[in-house]
Order: sequence, then structure tokens, then C-alpha cells
Amino acid sequence: MATPQDGYPPQGYPTEQYEPNSEQPGFGAPTSPPPPVAPEGHETGKKKKRGYAAQAYDFGAGGNAALGGQMQGGGQFQPAAAAPAYGGYATPQEPQAGYGQPQYGAQVGGPAPGAPAPGYGGSPAPYGGVGYQAPDPGYPGPGAPSVGGVPGITQGISHMGMGGQPPQVPQSGQGQPAAAARPAVLNQLYPTDLLNAPFNVAELDLPPPPIILPANSSVTPSPDANCPPKYVRSTLNAIPTTHSLLKKSKLPFALVIQPYTSLHDVDDPVPIVQDQVISRCRRCRSYINPYVTFLDHGHRWRCNMCNLTNDVPQAFDWDAATQKSVDRWQRPELNHAVVEFVAPQEYMVRPPQPLVYLFLFDVSYAAVSCGLLATAARTILDSLNRIPNADRRTRVGFMAVDSSLHYFAVPKDTEESGETQMLVVSDLDEPFLPIPQELLVPLSESRLSVERFLTALPTMFQNNQSNGSCMGSALRAGHKLISPLGGKITVISASLPNVGYGKLEMREDKKLLGTSKESSLLQTGNSFYKSFAVECSKNQVSIDMFLFSSQYQDVASLSNLPRYTGGQTYFYPGWNAGRSEDAIKFATEFSDYLSAEIGLEAVLRVRATSGLRMSTFYGNFFNRSSDLCAFPAFPRDQSYVVEVAIDESLTKNIVCMQAAVLHTTSNGERRIRVMTLALPTTTNLADLYASADQCAITTFFSHKAVERALSSGLEPAREALQSKLIELLQTFKKELAGGNMGGGGLQFPANLRGLPVLFLGLIKNVGLRKSAQIPSDLRSAALCQLSTLPLPLLMQYIYPRLYSLHDMPDNAGIPDPETSQIVLPPPLNLSSERLVPYGLYLIDDGQTQFLWVGRDAVPQLLADVFDVTDRSKLQVGKSTLPELDNDFSERVRAVFQKSRDYRSRGVGSIVVPHLYVIREDGDPSLKLWAQTLLVEDRADQGMSFQQWMGTLREKVVQ
Repeated sequence: MATPQDGYPPQGYPTEQYEPNSEQPGFGAPTSPPPPVAPEGHETGKKKKRGYAAQAYDFGAGGNAALGGQMQGGGQFQPAAAAPAYGGYATPQEPQAGYGQPQYGAQVGGPAPGAPAPGYGGSPAPYGGVGYQAPDPGYPGPGAPSVGGVPGITQGISHMGMGGQPPQVPQSGQGQPAAAARPAVLNQLYPTDLLNAPFNVAELDLPPPPIILPANSSVTPSPDANCPPKYVRSTLNAIPTTHSLLKKSKLPFALVIQPYTSLHDVDDPVPIVQDQVISRCRRCRSYINPYVTFLDHGHRWRCNMCNLTNDVPQAFDWDAATQKSVDRWQRPELNHAVVEFVAPQEYMVRPPQPLVYLFLFDVSYAAVSCGLLATAARTILDSLNRIPNADRRTRVGFMAVDSSLHYFAVPKDTEESGETQMLVVSDLDEPFLPIPQELLVPLSESRLSVERFLTALPTMFQNNQSNGSCMGSALRAGHKLISPLGGKITVISASLPNVGYGKLEMREDKKLLGTSKESSLLQTGNSFYKSFAVECSKNQVSIDMFLFSSQYQDVASLSNLPRYTGGQTYFYPGWNAGRSEDAIKFATEFSDYLSAEIGLEAVLRVRATSGLRMSTFYGNFFNRSSDLCAFPAFPRDQSYVVEVAIDESLTKNIVCMQAAVLHTTSNGERRIRVMTLALPTTTNLADLYASADQCAITTFFSHKAVERALSSGLEPAREALQSKLIELLQTFKKELAGGNMGGGGLQFPANLRGLPVLFLGLIKNVGLRKSAQIPSDLRSAALCQLSTLPLPLLMQYIYPRLYSLHDMPDNAGIPDPETSQIVLPPPLNLSSERLVPYGLYLIDDGQTQFLWVGRDAVPQLLADVFDVTDRSKLQVGKSTLPELDNDFSERVRAVFQKSRDYRSRGVGSIVVPHLYVIREDGDPSLKLWAQTLLVEDRADQGMSFQQWMGTLREKVVQ
């Protein structure tokens, strides 16, 4: 969608608070907590909140005043007497749970009023104790025992995968019985009526259904013996024992794997096994983990994947450093499902490679005139201390690209000449390396020369008038330069590669947008980009693309380079350094990109219990063999999806899956990160549905939809999503709801209640939406996001967050006294019915933040947030919030910052979303763009949530 300022809206990474409750994985129905007591000194916030609404009545009622009432956001007429305390803004007489609006998704068919309900997972309600009243279906309801929250869900379950009662550790080293009893009860099924029990967006933040394992499943009583969901999530937390049962359920069986949950190890440390004693199964090569069994007085162990008996290494109980025996039961790999081993020599094909960054700068007229070259050079200069270089071996190299190739020989700081030489090569067919040895220099030894070069670089090309870009030839030359070592090529480009290798044509055709032929624009325009990427992967070369053109740049073709080399495509449409917001966004993100730790020469393999097989892999890497994914550089801000097939019947009561990433760290150490997930098996269809994880299922189908869109087209991708959802609803109705629609409703398990709205959000996402207004570059960039974003960010990208700011609870926007984390207001469903005309709202999909200012916003509200009192003076479009000295301004800014805080959600990301200020009565194209994020409304050619549910019901009843 075009905006007046830019080519079209920017992209980025979602960032919003997500704290998976790894402590207690139970599902209880939260009680409605009492209204919070506002901390001292925040009384002003409450008065302000009432004041904005009261003034809105005086200031904005206007034509409605004569009617004796005011039309509300939902268009329902409210009698004037409805809300005396809040000055004509429709709220209940007593705001419930401290919010100035009625509770949404209140309990349906739950316990009688006043009856105690078991606490959800034994954890405080989300948002600092001011929880929404969670819909009761789906989390144990009336009659569920409320013994201390979780433990009471099923009597006799003593080990819940993440915590629970300690199993008895065999002190003598004697093994345990191979087959413990199957858990008496797995997750219970709580059917709910999708049409009568409204979906509440806060449910998307609930942890997945708990993993309920039999008692004594692991060899130690460690609470960390099973993999936390932030690293690995399964679409099913109870696994069918046969392929036929899985097929009958129509549910997918896949893992969502995110091996790293931050850009830097220090932010998310995992236990490290330093002694290089790595015990693996001789047959299946699985790593020893908390689910093996010890036999023969502890001298041997039985593999939990393939059942083979292995010898325990002699050094397993011995600390070579102190020359003392150690307690085996304290070893990290028997207590933690996620560990990292320091690998010995045999895990290396060659000595660990140094970190290598080769920067390819576009220096054509387009890149110089928009300020890209100067901003990129300045950011690298300012970030030299942030580039990982602990072992002082990191090397850097620079090339400039227009219609020729420009190499730069940067001298060592000690050399006499001390000047960087520029060598220009105009032969694009077979570009030679003029002096290969001086083109990649150790950063530590050439630091001053590199600084001088980066300072001078923008002036070298300031008068360049060339519009050519031979980026394809430059990539080949760069590959030749760094392939002996391997490393990262970072491309910073603002133009379409139009000369030399990989030359691309201007393919964008507005007449094709929104038609069946649109998918041709999403295919690669030149086979060079795929074949070259595969060549790079073989030589341990990874490519990241930073793309900035205000014209067509063919993101569809260029994104193949990162896709097959473990890189990423970052897209900044219509970027211009003259706008400070643009310059700051790129500089911040690029600096974080340069500082991120990466794993080099990495491979990912997933092993599983006999009978299971990893069948399909999704994400940015090259599939080197049937089960091995190769990454020249392993990024910290992406996730991967692996589909699992059941080849033979499972006889065990637990299955295990183990993902291992072998890599070289940024400081030259070879390591293996191992993540082990144990799941119970079942022969019961109800258990499968009760344990299904709606967010993991949506992640799996987002990858499937991208694959379908690129191979068959957008319409088949959207249709496949709709038919899958109908198939799941039909299966549930036929197999588990007794074919009974329960008075015209639509039955589905409570733990999957969000699936219809998530699938609708996916179908309406800019990557897949039916529209004739979305440029193909923007669509291609969105498809890249849908296939790489970590799960919490993907959920927000598919179903953005909407927060009401003008009446947020008194504890929102200030730190929670217990966690010190900023408290966010309760999220609202994405519908314009939620917006009142005098309101102030944040809409955030993690790529972009919109601050929506209602057409009747009062002068005091505008003054407190924007420092203007006249709405017509308010600057719309890309913006930055002014730092004003008042309580409300501070809280609003804190909410914006917290909404971008990806670290608290257990994900790594470099992206800083742009902020757009939007006036309801302002620029129509900006307003329209923000409204496309209101997934539950009818927009463009998409249906509203009500129409969607009606369509699903019709199809299911047929």
C-alpha cells in the first residue's frame, strides 16, 4: 500500500513481550483478580485517564449531544446516563479488574460466580496480576481439582516434563525399569463453542499444553530435564503411536526449532560441558541425555532413541582438571535438556575458521544520492568495537559496485605507505582478484587503516553518476575472494542488478497484481541466484541482503541468496537518510547485526526414537542430505520447522527427539548445542487434540503456505489454508463431538480456539493477501518473514497487537514491582469496533508500529503525548514520540519500548519497528494501511472474522 512519503511500508521484526511459563506447565482457569492498587504517585494517571474521556465528551460530542448520547466505536447507541464517572464514555458502573472497559472473553459455562477456580498454571495472571478473565473451556474447569494449581490437574502425575516430583535416582548406579507406566491421564479435552465463546487475543500468550510424562521418566529429578518451548515446540504434545492415527486426526506432526533465543550468549546462557567427554550412541549417534537408562551398575547406558546398549566413557565420572572423581548425577547433560558440548578435535574437518565479513557496497547514483553509502560506512565505523573479535582473528574486506568492480587493498597499520588503494576491474565476465592477499585484512592489525578507509569512502563516490549495478558479478568475485576461508558476504544495495552476471529485468507489472499470473513475479527472474547460492553454501559462504531501492528491486530473485546460505533478507523500501527516522532505524539494526554472534560451518541434524523420521525441513539453509541442514553461518534470529513422519508403530510410552547444531563459535571454538524433547505417546484421538499447540501448528502452516505460494500461486496457498482448517473442524465434529453441532455451534478444543483467527490473519498477511495493491517486492519480503521469524514474533506478525493507551490500567507503562518489567495494557482483539473516536491506540505487528489518534482526541491528550493541542497540527507519517515531562507521556513511551522488547520473549532480532502516527481523519492511504492490520475487520478483498466463521460453519455442516 503506497504511503505518501515512501515507496511503500517498511518491514522489520516483531518484538513484543512473551514470557513462556516454563515453571509450571499446567492449564487451570484463572480467577478474576482484584483490581490492582496503583503505586503511590500514579494517582495522576487515573485522573488523566478520566479527564481524557470527560473532555472527549465535551469536545467531541458535538452533533451527538442533541441526541442525549454518543455513538461509540462499535456504532452502538449508548444512553447518556450510561457512564457518569467516566464522562460519557461507555463503561460499566464499576470497571472490572481495573480496566476502564468490560472484560472480554469472560468465563462461559465456568464455575458458579464466586466459586474458586484453579489458577492457570499456578502462575500469576498475565500483565502483572490484572489478567483478562480467561475463557474457562480448555483449561480445567469446574470439578477440576484445585490442589495448588498444576499438580491437581491429574492425580498421580508426578513428573510434568518441566518440573514435577523428583524421580528416585538410582544411587547405586543400577538401572531403572525400561518401561515406566504410561501416565494415567494426559491433557483433558475441553470442547468449546467457537461461535458462542468469543476468542480473546490474550490466549495467544498462554504456554502450549503441558507435556505430561510418566513418573521417573528422566534419570535425574531436574526441573530442566525436558526442553523448554522457547527452543523446541511440537505441534502435538502427545504423539500418536501409529501413522494411521495421525492421518485420522488430520493434525500435523512437526517441530518448531529455535536453537538460539538471543543475539548474544550472555543474554541466554546454556550449561556448557567443558571436559570434551561426549558420550554418544554407537548406532544412531544420539547424545547422552536425561532420558537414557543406566544398566550394569552404571557402567553402561541404553539409548532412548534406538535401544542400543553403550559403554559409559571412563572419564564420565572423572574431572581431569582437578584429578578427582565427580558425581555423575551433577553432570549438565543428565540434568538439562539443552546443553552445549565443547567439541574435541575429531569434530573438525579443518582448524576453526576465523570470522570473515566482506561488505559489498552499492555506490551507484541511487545509493549515493539517498545517503545509503554514507550511513552504512558510518555505522560500520561506529560498530567496529561491536564486531565479535575475541580471538583477534576476525577479518574484513570491502568492495564497491556500480557498473565496475572496485576492490580496496587496506594496509596493515604498521606499513609505511598506510594508504588504502582502490583497484577498479571492468571485466565483469571473469573478474580477477588483483592482489588477493591484501583484500581481506585482520581487523586487529589494520584497525586504523580500516577507520581511515571508512571515513573516506563516501567522498570517493560522492559525484558518481553511474546508474549501473553489476552486483551479480561482484558476488562471484566476493565468493572467489573468501571461499578459501568461508564467511559472510553483506550486500548493501539500492538498485536492481542490471549489468553483468545475474542481470535482472524490470518485471513489475501492475496489471498482473491480484491476478493468477502474479505468482510469476514471486519466482526468481534469473537462475543464477539459486545455483550461485548453492555454490556458496558448499564453500561455507553465507549472504545477507540489505535492500533499499525506492524502485523495483526484484526481492523475489535476490532473496534466494540468503535462503540457501542461512542468511536473511532485510528490506527497507523507499529509504532515505534525509529522514532521521530512516537513518536511525537502519543504523541501529545494522549495528546490532554486526554485533550478533554467529555459528560458522554449522550443520543441524534432528534424531528421534526408532519409528520416527524427519521428512521435510523448512527455513533458510541448504538441505545437504535427507536429514542434514547446512548453514555456512548460523543466525541467531531465525527458526526452523521439521515435519516428522511415523514410519512404524511406536511401542514406547515416551518418544524423544534431539536436535543438534554443530558449529564454530565467533571466537573459534567448535561446539555442539543439543536440545532433547521428550513427549508421551497415546492411542487416543482425544489426547492428540487436547495436546495440540495452536501456535506451533500455525507456524508449520505458514511455512507450507509460503512453499505453496512460490510453487503454485497465492490463491492455491490461501485455499489450502482454508480447506485445512475446515478439515480439522470436520474431523473434530465427526470423531470427538459425536457429529453433534450442539445447537448450531462450532465445536473445537479450547487449546485450539485461536486457530481460526490465526489462519485468517495468515491469509490476510501482506505476503498472502488477495489484493491488487501490494507491490511484488513487498510481498516477497513478507514471504521471507513468514518463513524465518521465530514463533513469538511470527504470531505477532500474523495477528498484530492492539493496545488502548488513553484508558490503560494504572499499572500499565510502569515497571511491575516484582519482575521490574514494564507492564503492557491488556491486548484487544483486532477489530475497529474496539476503537472509540476519542481514543489513542498502538497497533504493532513487530515490523511497524502505528499510533492511531481518534478524530475526537481531546487537546489535553494531544498535548501530553505530542506537545500540540490542535489535531490538525499533528505531524502524521513516520515519526518519533517527543520526550515530554509528564507521567502519561512517559508511560506511553514505555509501552512502545516494551512492545519492541524481543529479549523478554525469548527471541533474538535486530529489527526496530518504524513508528507511524495516523490521524483517523488524516491521510487516507496511511489510515488504510493501518486498517489492513485489523484482521477481524472486512478489508480490501478479505472477509471479516464473523463472515469467516460463518463460512467455516457452512462448510463443516455440509
